[in-house]
Amino acid sequence: MRKTLLIALNTVAMLGLASLAFAADGAGSVGPMAAIGSAIGMGLAALGCGIGQGIGVKGACEGMARNPEIGGKLTTTLILGLAFIESLAIYALVVCLILMFVKPLGA
Repeated sequence: MRKTLLIALNTVAMLGLASLAFAADGAGSVGPMAAIGSAIGMGLAALGCGIGQGIGVKGACEGMARNPEIGGKLTTTLILGLAFIESLAIYALVVCLILMFVKPLGA
């Protein structure tokens, strides 16, 4: 539930800041707004992914502490899950880079 809420808030924040950047009237005001939106969006994405990875590692450590025999299978599943969580940060980075370079800074 918390992870879904974090993802939803991250998406709303990124979309809201991106729409502000592209809705600006003057040509000079698009660049700084895109930079601010990109920075805040990537920061929120990194925060959400960090929290998600921390929760995943915590669960894996607790699982291995309770049942040490399942350690190998649990490690494989953990690494796969962490890779999926990290891909969300990479997607956010791509969106931020698009915001930065579609409308270059100061142009």
